[in-house]
Amino acid sequence: MNFRAWQELSPEKAARELHARIRSRLPAAQIRAAIASLPPEAELAAALAAAPRERPLQGVPFFAKDLFDVAGLPTLAGSTFLPEVRPTPTRDAHAVEVLGKAGAVLAGKTHLHEFAYGVTGENPHYGDCEHPRFPGRTTGGSSSGSAAVVAAGIAPLALGTDTGGSVRLPAAFCGLFGFRLTPRDVWVRDVFPLSPTFDTSGWFTSNAEDMRLALSALTGLRQSDRAPVGCYLELPGIDADVAAACRVAAAVLTAPAEPAVRDELLEGFSRAVTAYHAIVSRESWAVHQSWANRYRDRYDPVVWERVNRVHNITVAELEQADRELIAVRARWAQFFQTYDFLVLPGSPCAALTKAECTLENRSRILSLMAPASLGGFPVLTIPVALGSGLSTGLQIVVKETSSPVIDWALQRFL
Repeated sequence: MNFRAWQELSPEKAARELHARIRSRLPAAQIRAAIASLPPEAELAAALAAAPRERPLQGVPFFAKDLFDVAGLPTLAGSTFLPEVRPTPTRDAHAVEVLGKAGAVLAGKTHLHEFAYGVTGENPHYGDCEHPRFPGRTTGGSSSGSAAVVAAGIAPLALGTDTGGSVRLPAAFCGLFGFRLTPRDVWVRDVFPLSPTFDTSGWFTSNAEDMRLALSALTGLRQSDRAPVGCYLELPGIDADVAAACRVAAAVLTAPAEPAVRDELLEGFSRAVTAYHAIVSRESWAVHQSWANRYRDRYDPVVWERVNRVHNITVAELEQADRELIAVRARWAQFFQTYDFLVLPGSPCAALTKAECTLENRSRILSLMAPASLGGFPVLTIPVALGSGLSTGLQIVVKETSSPVIDWALQRFL
């Protein structure tokens, strides 16, 4: 069901339908893994009935990743203890508020990779979040629950965040459209942080038309007065079937990068992952340091290791990471003097099994995600089907949220 189909339902029927879809489309263990909070059916129906009239998203139910505050609900961030060190919010996050003003109605909150510090959607506290159509494979993370509810058809829209690919990767793995905004903008300033230099807000939809409607209502869409200029860059380390599918899909948008441009970008992005890790380590520790040691035993051990990793990074390495950040942004600035967009693969592989959620695969994923993260740019993710029925995606990196490339690209996938 797309936005319009949900809007055609009465509030009571929409609430009943959403609850029924949760029960019928997710096993009990996956309901716990994906959904952090859910209002009773009658409460949701009342909220749908009270939605502002004559608004573009009137009656569209949405979920919010549990990094976005909702007044009166504790924000867990995928942990078991955050409400013990952080007060229950008294106001909605900006993104939740803007969606509400556009007529959308919060249907619940979704779980995530603990503290958004991971790309696999694994969570020992609530359960690993699995692809709704391929049990045993991950949705990707960290916006795992948000991707799951949209991919399962439970709701047509869900908020996520993206620091190192946490909207882009789940969109690719789950065959969704995804959009990430920009760091330090109003959409992310009041979201529980992982790394403020890279944190962005964003959302998922199941189809291009709904993504266009969401963008039009929430950030605005601009039409292009000329054919935008872009190129496709195939980064190393991706599976052969994914590479082939991405090349075909990218050809709908643009040609491959010319050799000189390709070589400049590959060289410029080659150290992005190392810089990303160092900067996120420093900034995540700054977020957690006041309580980290006291609650050490309640972290996912893997997440604790990442939060604590800054103590193994030298001052010289952090300074080098800062220089690399500047260098990557300079490379992007040079690119955007000539081009309007860059297309990159959205994943190196199809959705991973639990056994495949290895350090090697995480590094492969981040090598695709880090360039746009360091650049701080908006990214539209387009799903790309694989022959197996699984999916990958394309990242369409643009200079600014108002870029007309976004609408131009979406119209090619309607």
